[in-house]
Order: sequence, then structure tokens, then C-alpha cells
Amino acid sequence: MIASAPAATFTYHIAGDDSGSWPQILGSIGLTAAAGGPANLVVVRNVAPGSAPQWMQRIEQGEMVVLEGESELAQALGIEAGKKHIVVRSMVDEHAPKLPIVWKTGADIPVFAVPKDARVFATERWEGAPLEVAVRRGSGVALWIAVAPGQQGYERFPYLLQALHDLGMSPPFRCERLWAFFDGSYRSRVDLDYFADRWRKAGIGAIHVAGWHYYESDAASDEYVRRLIEACHRKAILVYVWLELPHVSEKFWADHPEWREKTAILQDAQLDWRKLMNLTNRQSFAAVSTGIEKLITRFDWDGVNLAELYFESLEGADNPARFTPMNSDVRDEFHHLHGFDPLELFQGGKSDAGRLRTFLDYRAELARRQQEEWIGKIEVIRESKPNLDFVLTHVDDRFDTRMRDLIGADAARVLPLLDQHDFTFLIEDPATVWNLGPERYPKIAEKYQPLTKHADKLAIDINIVERYQDVYPTKQQTGTELFELVHLAAKAFPQVALYFENSILAPDLPLLASAAASVDKVQQDGRRLIVDSRYGVGVAWQGPAIVNGRLWPVHDQTTLWLPAGPNVIEPAQKDPAIRLLDFNGNLRSANASATGLEFSYQSNARAAAVLNARPRKVEVDGSVTNQTILESGPNYVVLLPRGQHVVAISSAP
Repeated sequence: MIASAPAATFTYHIAGDDSGSWPQILGSIGLTAAAGGPANLVVVRNVAPGSAPQWMQRIEQGEMVVLEGESELAQALGIEAGKKHIVVRSMVDEHAPKLPIVWKTGADIPVFAVPKDARVFATERWEGAPLEVAVRRGSGVALWIAVAPGQQGYERFPYLLQALHDLGMSPPFRCERLWAFFDGSYRSRVDLDYFADRWRKAGIGAIHVAGWHYYESDAASDEYVRRLIEACHRKAILVYVWLELPHVSEKFWADHPEWREKTAILQDAQLDWRKLMNLTNRQSFAAVSTGIEKLITRFDWDGVNLAELYFESLEGADNPARFTPMNSDVRDEFHHLHGFDPLELFQGGKSDAGRLRTFLDYRAELARRQQEEWIGKIEVIRESKPNLDFVLTHVDDRFDTRMRDLIGADAARVLPLLDQHDFTFLIEDPATVWNLGPERYPKIAEKYQPLTKHADKLAIDINIVERYQDVYPTKQQTGTELFELVHLAAKAFPQVALYFENSILAPDLPLLASAAASVDKVQQDGRRLIVDSRYGVGVAWQGPAIVNGRLWPVHDQTTLWLPAGPNVIEPAQKDPAIRLLDFNGNLRSANASATGLEFSYQSNARAAAVLNARPRKVEVDGSVTNQTILESGPNYVVLLPRGQHVVAISSAP
């Protein structure tokens, strides 16, 4: 067995003049460089001659050390380079043994012999040569890799952080505000309570459920959705209905061939999995509106996500067989406005750049009109469901400027709607940039912030999927690459969504919440810990605590939850009688009292508060309310209204 490191690993130190990519790797889950003080984790990149005995002593006394390649320290640990060399181009990692891991550039390395008691995490695919190995000495542990991890930190060893976590490294911070998309067709016969618990532990605060499966009422499907919502609420997870208009449902497509969208070769627009309807047609719009209203009001949703309401396809006008909209209503309206049928652009073999530009501009404006019309429709429904949040998912067209002409997406036309409507603008990565690195997210944020004065309403959607481009070391984002993506996105945007929960690989789940945490400053001063975060954060902590001089009532057995801004944490002698164990909202302040606790918050949707005891009385803004209270094992969940509120909770006598 490998010895454990300290319970929370806040800092690291890199021994050597060149840090390499280790700051990106370790920083992606919240570790910070030690500023002259002690570190929980040391990366030894260059071992000075004769220093191996000192490093061995540090390991034996409980230190966690990471080292690369051949060195005196590796030899002292029993890791010896042989005479035989191999060129490593592919490897197998125990965290995902069936996952192809391919190095873009092969590395010529010796075949190493390792001690019998070593734990081998990764080997070369064909000859089984060890590439990533852990060795225990005394009460400490060393993690050795055969070669440096690469410039970006994930080119060679995607699961380095998982290996360190297995060896006892515990990240210091957590965020539980991630969103994840959910398609029930992948989870039709599962234990929903199990998955809700798994999602929450991975830092997911809301799931967006594929609503087209439930557009038409069905007894079995309706019961599944109700059980899903109840299971999520018991774990403080909110549930949104996710719409993909102009796709409505399979049945709606089958029942209404007269309202099907057309491509530029006048075929029904069944493109990939979406079957597109003509929402310009007023009869079609009215029918879909009625169906959507029934879908939203039939279940206890916490929000609505109106996603990707524009046109096909990513090939644009170059592929008439996939180009929309070419239904008769659009063609008639355009002909009336501009004097020609847009279908002529795809007939006769002649291209007319001027005419095509006119139609592409019309098409982008039509997409904006449809988005505004549906926003208005959702706003009307919200009048009867005031706690309903609203999200508009819109593909990025600022980073990849071709999106406007390819699919009609124009963020600059849509963002002004935030001045009149209350919604979150969720920016989706287009498939064309999935091959680019994590640094694109701060760049995307920079392009959008000047377009609106509501930067707090911007969010980013990361697609965790197999990419069609040539990418390395894995086709899908996983391990350190995924953590760097999520971490940089969380620093650039107040909200991060993941597509989709089913595609997140199991080895990534334990560290995902840490990757999503964004902390601007952390400083340890004896028993005091100072943490400054922009959006609030969970801090690894055990036992009672005082925060900013007050007994703090917001923590469970392992995590202390803090509001945004600077906070000073110190140990306390005793916990309050009632505590807020988990909270799905933006915590602003909290205070314990002799009879209970008081806290303030802001939330775009309902907020779920998990308590360690049944509340005797719940007051919101000074008034006693009958909020929904759910039992969740030994704990209790109170569902609170959206908006900005002050809550006082009295414990049972």
C-alpha cells in the first residue's frame, strides 16, 4: 500500500530552475505555488548531484515527491534505466485501460526496471515498459514518470492528477455550481438517487434535461421525470428543461409533415439527430408553443434552457442538401422583401455573392427574431412560475466568426435582449474549435464582455465529446486537459456548463469539482487560512470554524463553504446546533445564533439549502413561509425562492 499525504494539499514547490508545465497541471485543481513556506507536494525536476539521500529522507518522513526520468533519486528509489530503448507513441493507464492514449510525438526512452513493491499506473502499450510508477518509502511516497509531461501538461500523461489523488493528494477547493446536460435515453434504467449523489459529488449544481423526449405526455415517462427531479432536489441539484427548437419531438415530426423545415434541395430537414420544424409558419408556431407550455408547466422544473435556435449547417451554403431554412414561408417573406426567391441561389449553377449576402443577412436576422419571440413566450410562462430560471444557449460566433454565415448565429444581435429580459447567455463552443487548447476560454470572454453590460449573465458551455480533428493524447477531453479546460473557463465566466454528464469519464469525476473552483488568493498563516474567491468556494476543512470573527454555520464534515471575497478562517471550539451542509445558490453571508442560523443569498433559480436538522421555522425576508422541505437521508433540504433574499432558520426545540 502507498502512504497517504496530508488531508488537504494547498501548496506545491518545484525544485529546479525550469517549472515546465507543472504550474498548469497542479493549478488546474487549485494548488498554488508555495511562497517560501512549507509545501505539501514537491516536484523535483533537477536532482542536484549528491542530493538524493536528502530527498529520500524527506520522502521517508512523509513528503510527496514527483520526479521525471533518469536521476540519482530515481536510482535511490530502485528505478533503474536499462540498456534497451523504445520509442513510446502510445500508452495504457490503469485509470482508463481501454482508452487509446496516443502521443503526438514519440519519445525515445530507456526501459526502466522498477521495485517489486511499486505501483505501476501506466505502461507503454505494446511492450509494457513502465512509464508512471509510485514507490512508497517510510511514510511518504514518490511518483515517477519516465519523461516530462509536455508543454501543455497533458500531452503524455493525462491522468497524472488522478495518480496523485490516489496516493493521497487532496485538492484544497471545491465548486458545486457546474451545470451538465442530461439525456434520459442514456439513463433510462438507472438508480436516479445514485446518479444524483454522484453528480453532486462531482460538483454539479444543475442538470439540463433533454425535453424533447417528454414533449408529449406519457405516464411512464412523466413518472421518470418526476422521480429524477425529486432525486436531484434531495441532493441540492436543480433541474432545467432543455429545448432544442426547431427540433420538437419524434412524434411531432411524424404527425406534421406539412410543417417540416426544408433544405435548399427541398428535402425534409432531418439533419443528424435533429428533425427540424418550420417555426416561421404561424400554425406550427402556435402548436409548438402550446406543447412547450404544457411541458414546462407539467413538471416542477427549476429553469428552461432554450438552446441552439438557429439554422443548419456548419457547412453553410456550400452544401445545399443541409442548408436551411428553405420552407415556403421563409421564401415568400424574403421574396416580398428583396424581390427574388432565395432558392434561386442554389439552382442554375451560377453563384451570386451579392444576392447570397442579402439572404445570409436576412437569415441571421430571422434567427434573432425567432429567439426574441421564444424568449417572450418563456417570459409569459414565467409569470405563473416566478421561480423559473431561463437560459439561452448560443453558439460562439465571436471566436469563430464564420458561424454567422454558416448557421445564422449572431451574438451581437441577441445580447442587447439582456437589457429587457432576465436570462443567462450560455456561449457554446462550436465544433470547429474543439481542437484548440484551454486558453481559448479567457479569449472568448474578452470578446463577449464588450458586447453587453451584463457580463455577470454570460456563461460558457464545454463540449466533452470525441473530436473529429486530429487531437492528442485522447480524442475526448479527459484528465488534465479537461481540468485545465474547466479551470480556465471557471476563472473567465461565472457559470460553466458541460455537455454532457454521460460523456464525463469516471476517472475525472472525483477531481471535477476542484477544477471548477476559482480562487484568487490563498494564504496560510499558522492556524489561520485566508481565502479570496470571486464567486465563493468550498475549502477543505474539518471541524468547527470561525470565519471573519464569527462562528460559521456553513460546512459539512469535509468542506467549509465561503461567500465571494476575502475570508479569514480559524478553528472554533464548538459547532452551532444547526448547520447549512450544502447550498445551491450564491451565498452572500451567514451567521449562527443561539436558536438557529441566518444567511443571505442570490440565485437565478430556486436555491436548495441542505440542513443537518429539521427546521422548526423558516423565515424569508422577515416573513414566515411554508417552503418545501424534503428529507434526504439524515438531512433536510429546504427549497427557497429565486432572487436575493435573507433567510432565518430556527432549529427544533
